[in-house]
Amino acid sequence: MHPYKRFPLLPMLALAQQTSCALGAPSTCSLDNLSHQLSSINNSLSYNATILSVVPVQANGSYGDPEALEGLPPLLSTGLPELCAVEVNVTSSESSSYTFALFLPSKWNSRFLTLGGGGTGGYINYLDMGVGVHYGFATMSTDNGHRSSPFAVDWTYKSPEKQIDWGFRAMHGSVQLTKQLIKNYYGKDLQYSYYSGCSTGGRQGLKEAQVDAESFDGMLIGAPAWWISHQVSWNTKISKDYYPVDNPKSIPKELFSTMISQTVTEQCDEVDGVKDGIVSSPENCHPDFEVLNCNNVGANSSACLTPLQLETLVKFYTDYYVGSELAHPGLELSSESGWDEFLFTGVPISYGLDYLRYAVFADPEWSLDSYNDSVYEYVKSLDIMNDIDANKFDMSPYRDQGGKILMYHGLSDPLIVTRGSSYFYEQVELATGVSHPMTDWFRLFFIPGMQHCVNTAPGVDAPWHINGAGQNWGIGSNVYSVPGFQDSKHDALLALMEWVEGGEAVDQIIATTWYNSTVPSSGVWKQRPLCPYPKKAVYDGVGDVNEAQSWKCE
Repeated sequence: MHPYKRFPLLPMLALAQQTSCALGAPSTCSLDNLSHQLSSINNSLSYNATILSVVPVQANGSYGDPEALEGLPPLLSTGLPELCAVEVNVTSSESSSYTFALFLPSKWNSRFLTLGGGGTGGYINYLDMGVGVHYGFATMSTDNGHRSSPFAVDWTYKSPEKQIDWGFRAMHGSVQLTKQLIKNYYGKDLQYSYYSGCSTGGRQGLKEAQVDAESFDGMLIGAPAWWISHQVSWNTKISKDYYPVDNPKSIPKELFSTMISQTVTEQCDEVDGVKDGIVSSPENCHPDFEVLNCNNVGANSSACLTPLQLETLVKFYTDYYVGSELAHPGLELSSESGWDEFLFTGVPISYGLDYLRYAVFADPEWSLDSYNDSVYEYVKSLDIMNDIDANKFDMSPYRDQGGKILMYHGLSDPLIVTRGSSYFYEQVELATGVSHPMTDWFRLFFIPGMQHCVNTAPGVDAPWHINGAGQNWGIGSNVYSVPGFQDSKHDALLALMEWVEGGEAVDQIIATTWYNSTVPSSGVWKQRPLCPYPKKAVYDGVGDVNEAQSWKCE
């Protein structure tokens, strides 16, 4: 980590073109050379590491994994600058190992960017590595010690060492070894180290900073799933509240994104003073769901909820307490459109019931009906959760090394509860003391209308793109930054770099969406500033609501 340095900053995207620290010549980008460099590193990580492959990639070339895992696009990054692609395997125990990949660009900006993963998946995030290398970063991602889709948990069965790799060990070891390999490859020290990840990727970044405060100078953290020991129990509880689908208490899943979502929007949209289809202040809204009661006079029997179903609905929004202890916050108003995709698909979410079956109890037949509050108490007491949860709230060692955190979370996230991020932020603030204002080193931005890490629901169409992790996946495998807006006002990674390296605190980030949200050439539709919590964007009452200058942070 580097203490605060102030110096004139070049336009960040130009850094890749301005600095030529190594040329990816075959003699440099070769298995023999990288193996030699690895052998010169004298520590336990290098002794247990093997270079699997070294591939020179020409300008405009491609590299990655074209075989798509369930729930993911092909992780093949295209249109790359000239670079050296390296894959390394590290044995982490007698029964586990992890692999990480490096992109070492010929034109290096003297910086390192680590990219996180998602869910319980085991894959190398080549797509976000490709995004980062366009800035000139040397980039790295790890498979977390296994290969699986983001929703698979069967790999955890009787495999505690693999769980530890997924929890922190693969990320920590990959970061430490990569830094040494970068130094050896380029023949010079890296100047700054950054991190970007969303969901599990968000947890991984926070966890690594808690394990080693010197790993990163700046972190771009999206919707972090930081509280696994609690989230697993909450996911299982709401599954028990909802299933089986043929029970009178269960709600037809097609009603979540239609009738229920529409009711929330109708009652909550204008709470922020603007009727625009975007719920921006859900915490100030208290919708009356009794308008959906089938017992109401004149109720439409095909578009209403029974009293039992209304009770179920309210449980989803309600914070989960065990005794007087907050076990997990409830879902946010405006997240309903994604529930049928993540939470209530027709089978219990794997991050709840299946995690308990495979990772906790090693019993694939463990039943949903077996869940009760004692399971919550048991799960959070497991020693292995210390290796997984990112709940060491006293992050003053990271702060004191000059580290900065820029965290963001969609207000309409249907998977990782939005209030989990505000709770984390508040707990860190309590733990790090009032003598060091949080906003000096940690800022949280909520994105109205954004769902889990990316996108908004049809009809909401809120601005959401800030170059967070995974946000270019649906746009193109060769796309980077915010298309058309490659500057620190719109690109959160560039804003973070200016904060870390130039001392320019991030007072707002302008989010963008297009008429076709995955086709920037369709034209900019909406832009709006995002504000550091607890501030909000407030409309000036005069300008075009779709233009950023019509809003200010208050």
